[in-house]
Amino acid sequence: MEGGGGFLWMKYGSLVSLLVLVLALWSRSPQDAGLDDRLDLVLSSLLRAESKVGINDVARPKVAIGFGGCVDLIVDGVSYLNKIGISQADTPVHHDYLENAEQLAQSFAYFFAPGAAAERFMINETLFSELVESARDSPGNRWAIGGNAPVMAGRMATEGCDVLLGGSFSPEFTEVLSKHITVAGEVIEEPDIHLILEYSSGTSWGRFTSRRANRYIIHSDDHNPYLTSMDEFAEKLQDFKPDLLIVGGLQMMDNFPYRSGERDDVLSHLADLLSSSSPHIGTHFEMASFVEESIMQDLLNYVIPHADSLGMNEQELPNLLSLLKGSNITVLSDPNPRVATVLDQMREVYRILNQRSKDPAADGNSARSTSKPLTRLHVHTLAFQAMIVTRDSQWKNTMSAIAKASLTANRHVCGSNDIDPSKARLIMDDSFSVSRREGSQRILLQETRPVNCWDEEDYEICVAPVLVCTEVYQTAGGGDNISAAGLVLQI
Repeated sequence: MEGGGGFLWMKYGSLVSLLVLVLALWSRSPQDAGLDDRLDLVLSSLLRAESKVGINDVARPKVAIGFGGCVDLIVDGVSYLNKIGISQADTPVHHDYLENAEQLAQSFAYFFAPGAAAERFMINETLFSELVESARDSPGNRWAIGGNAPVMAGRMATEGCDVLLGGSFSPEFTEVLSKHITVAGEVIEEPDIHLILEYSSGTSWGRFTSRRANRYIIHSDDHNPYLTSMDEFAEKLQDFKPDLLIVGGLQMMDNFPYRSGERDDVLSHLADLLSSSSPHIGTHFEMASFVEESIMQDLLNYVIPHADSLGMNEQELPNLLSLLKGSNITVLSDPNPRVATVLDQMREVYRILNQRSKDPAADGNSARSTSKPLTRLHVHTLAFQAMIVTRDSQWKNTMSAIAKASLTANRHVCGSNDIDPSKARLIMDDSFSVSRREGSQRILLQETRPVNCWDEEDYEICVAPVLVCTEVYQTAGGGDNISAAGLVLQI
């Protein structure tokens, strides 16, 4: 009987599957069918735009990336906090750093409800160790390679680059890296650990409900704030001769308890390294979550003047702009900004930084004597990707690059290279204004040409929608993967 049943299933199984599919299509509303068709069209159009440019497998691009790295311990944020008895905070409160469980609850609540990414230093090492130990026993937890530099290195190696990675890692860490990644840095026995509290859109924690999927990161690093791999990285850089230099991970310096003058020494050393690299090599700085105003000022003095390219998200863009205009840091911004708002902010950052590069003395800082003009600015948001690239600069293939960045957002968050339109949605507006200025042009989102590019002043702007993943696997590392994927096609 079993054999006969198996034969019957083989004979009629495909017919049954077809009938199920027909019934599903028949029962679907015309609106759903139209939405599916639209997502299919957007996806195929983005894939076409991405595939217009390929990577040379014979002469693989060479990318040098620093600094640091960690091991990410990823847990479901709300389940984890409930498990360890950290209940919902009465009032969301912003804290620059964390000292106790109450501050953790208040800070998590502050960013959880709007669904904004955040990262905070835990100054209480004992509490941090206890949190990590509890997370090790949490159901569904997983470990992953973390840190801006290793994550970007992994993406760029996957996409066809040879990478020099500056960081201090354990032997177990380096063993799982791609064969196309060479590590420059000392071997350490105990890597820094970052605790990643992930949550999905619509998740509830007490009276708070998250507006979008995101993560809250806690760390208490020992190695990363000192950029301990910098000397060996600089030494290997000379022979490696990269096509692109990337700097990230500097948020580990934020609110770290350095001794007097230590952070200045580290950043001054980094500025020397950046200024000594060939002017023909592009330099990209990947921004992150900074809350200490003094380190943002240090970045403006020591790092950003040497960068041709900047990458950031919708929280980091207004933060940088606010500081450039002489205001205080913006701790929390709109997690779902309109296209016009982001483009206006990008234009201002581009304008101000290039004005400063032309007149280093205006800031009264000698570190700006080797200042580079900013020629590329990439902002990634949940709904869309936006990029400004100076015309006739070294950066190529902007349209294909921003399409790749958009697709990578879905691939990373969904945890699959194959994009499934049934697990995605478009939240970008059907049309957008290019500026908040009255009378500005509006652009329609066309499914067959979803990437829009146009010229302004001395630069080109490109905007692409994101097929937002609805079945989230992981948000941590999203920005690093997106930025790296965009850069790959522009080297």
